Amino acid sequence: MDDTAIKVDHVSKIYKLYNKPSDRLRDALHLKKVQVREHAALNDISFEVHRGETVGIIGTNGSGKSTILKIITGVLNPTAGDVTIDGRISALLELGAGFNMEYTGIENVYLNGTMMGFSNEEIEARMDDILSFADIGDFVHQPVKTYSSGMFVRLAFAVAINIDPEILIVDEALSVGDVFFQSKCYHKFEEFKKEGKTILFVSHDLSSISKYCDRVILLDKGIKRAEGGPKQIVDMYKKLLVGQLRKDDTTDSISADHLDENGDKTGEGKSEELWKDSLVLNSEIVEYGEKNGEIVDFAIIDENGLITNAIEKDTEFTIKVRLRANALVEHPISTYTIKNLQGTAITGTNTLFEGYEMEDWQPGEEHIVTFTQTMSLQGGEYLLSVGCTGYIQGDFHVYHRLYDVCNLTVVSHKNTVGFFDAHSRVTIDGEGED
Repeated sequence: MDDTAIKVDHVSKIYKLYNKPSDRLRDALHLKKVQVREHAALNDISFEVHRGETVGIIGTNGSGKSTILKIITGVLNPTAGDVTIDGRISALLELGAGFNMEYTGIENVYLNGTMMGFSNEEIEARMDDILSFADIGDFVHQPVKTYSSGMFVRLAFAVAINIDPEILIVDEALSVGDVFFQSKCYHKFEEFKKEGKTILFVSHDLSSISKYCDRVILLDKGIKRAEGGPKQIVDMYKKLLVGQLRKDDTTDSISADHLDENGDKTGEGKSEELWKDSLVLNSEIVEYGEKNGEIVDFAIIDENGLITNAIEKDTEFTIKVRLRANALVEHPISTYTIKNLQGTAITGTNTLFEGYEMEDWQPGEEHIVTFTQTMSLQGGEYLLSVGCTGYIQGDFHVYHRLYDVCNLTVVSHKNTVGFFDAHSRVTIDGEGED
């Protein structure tokens, strides 16, 4: 136990679900028998985090990630099992949850510090670091109800991060504030890691998981599916997202479904399913065009041949589009565009730009267009659009367009400024030059 900072031993959390609120009261008072359904948010979860380790927890929404963190930090009690903690914890769960909106920023620093078990003298000793980190100026003397949302989370994060914990628990809190504050948060995170502190964090940011974690735990509907190295578990998570993770998959049995030259799956897993069925799709796709040339299927394929919404930076990936001619399609052009979440087109291309002029398609023809390239975008979330256009008697014409058909997650171990990595090579005083 000397080397173990956190031990989670067969922990389960069961919630009772009632048909109506009054049934909850009747059940609590044992007034009458009511119909109760049980939901297992966590089911027999066990793992250990060793001192100085950085461990990530990933999983889809509803997998129990936040629940296990709340049990570890004492916010929730488990229905079964035990949690043992060896070290002083700072938890970044719900930022500012303990703030009083009528109090000033300074008063809330003292309030939160007291709730964490610090004396006024200990809080005062950390006050300069907290205020410097938050960097909200004279607003610290104003009631927090007057703060913008950005100022609020900056102060809340500053309070939580500057108490010098032995164990840091983080739940999706590293992406608060503007880009400069986020950089400061990540710098503090890296500082903690270098100091050998124990870190346990939940994130949907696969780039952060891959970059910072020594080990990763994958949860699925309250069950621990696997734990292991970041790359292995991220690969499993990518399969889980698109429903391709088998029940018997382990960290030693990860495989990829490949496509042959026609775009069909190879091997025993071959099926008649559409490629896009293996992607997480946008439920509110915007489409238009008369569909003389129709997009009937599409896929994003990683370097291992797996259809996935997540691509690692600096790896080769493919976008495949299957098109069908429902009528004569003159001078067809196949396109794709990658946009950021704000809707700005970041990159994209089409067959005409790439110097590939296609002949007219006759009714009934099907064609697969394949775009293969290296992923140079920074880590983050993007949206993919695909289209089929062309020229009729010299006039540009849209046959079929699908806007924001699915998300594209770029997993990165190193980000630079802007949208693209220029892949700079650094030398100092000429050292390293050829």
